[in-house]
Amino acid sequence: MSRVVVGMSGGVDSAVSALLLKRQGFDVVGVFMNNWEEKDEYGVCTSQQDWQDVQDSCEVIGIPYYSVNFAREYEDRVFSHFLREYQAGRTPNPDVLCNREIKFKAFLDYAIKIGADKMATGHFVKTDAEGRLLKGRDPNKEQSYFLYMVKRQQLNKTIFPVGDMTKEKVRQVAMDAGLPVSKKKDSTGICFIGERRFKEFLKNYLPTQPGDIVSVDGELMGRHEGLMYYTIGQRKGLGIGGRGDGRSWFVSGKDLKNNVLQVVQGEDHPSLFQHEAKLNQITWVGDDPQEKEIEIMVKVRYRQKDQPAKLVLDGDEGTLLFDTPQRAVTPGQSAVFYQGEVCLGGGIIL
Repeated sequence: MSRVVVGMSGGVDSAVSALLLKRQGFDVVGVFMNNWEEKDEYGVCTSQQDWQDVQDSCEVIGIPYYSVNFAREYEDRVFSHFLREYQAGRTPNPDVLCNREIKFKAFLDYAIKIGADKMATGHFVKTDAEGRLLKGRDPNKEQSYFLYMVKRQQLNKTIFPVGDMTKEKVRQVAMDAGLPVSKKKDSTGICFIGERRFKEFLKNYLPTQPGDIVSVDGELMGRHEGLMYYTIGQRKGLGIGGRGDGRSWFVSGKDLKNNVLQVVQGEDHPSLFQHEAKLNQITWVGDDPQEKEIEIMVKVRYRQKDQPAKLVLDGDEGTLLFDTPQRAVTPGQSAVFYQGEVCLGGGIIL
């Protein structure tokens, strides 16, 4: 009997993954990854409740369960990078790095060490016989965007039991089986920040550097609290409403050298749109392509519809030339490449 170690988060997706594998006859072990130990401002460590939910779910499923602590690895490989990126004025995506460094590296190594033939997660993605990464069935929950840094060799050792299901179906299976997490709310945002206010969290780690907010025409509009708190295309929290012609103001750029936040009025302002994007840290799920120019579909943010573009490669760097100008292309975020249902890889927007 094949042993499968399921990475369990305390949510319904990973619990149903474990349940389905048990029903299919696998020797299933549930393992909770504790990646963050700090308490929030109310003295609550959300991982404690998640760990309890894992235990309760595994009791119902009838499988053994363990907790493994990757907090140090997470801080070294993910969180320190997250802080460096924000300090540099970019907007990073820690989930992408967490998948590469923790779930599909540290955790996969641990699973094999304790005798697993495969590991499993609750991600809404699929793989095929060739080890390619495919989009999940549910377009509202599809998560290949977050797994583009994972390699084919790692995918070949992983099962995604809910990848061909809708979220509604996953919850129904959980309810029918009496799993205590069947109605648990999906986690949103960055895992280690939880429900806390983002600005208050960052202030604990990085010094604030207030500066000027300036319009595209050079007019002083107000003061910002620190460039790290703002992202391209942001509308809320600027504190300059009522100026100009009454339309909303949006962040269009950051002048890091002069610590200036640049803003424009109107969501369709030309400064918010880019014809191209420079990328670095380009990685491929499978083999590197032989061609230097590739016609692809791309997402420059999660849940965006696939956009046609040409990718011009130069080693692990490249330039995306969009067929249609794209709004709010954000440095630090990921541009993820597709051909049909296949996720090819991606890179970091410079």
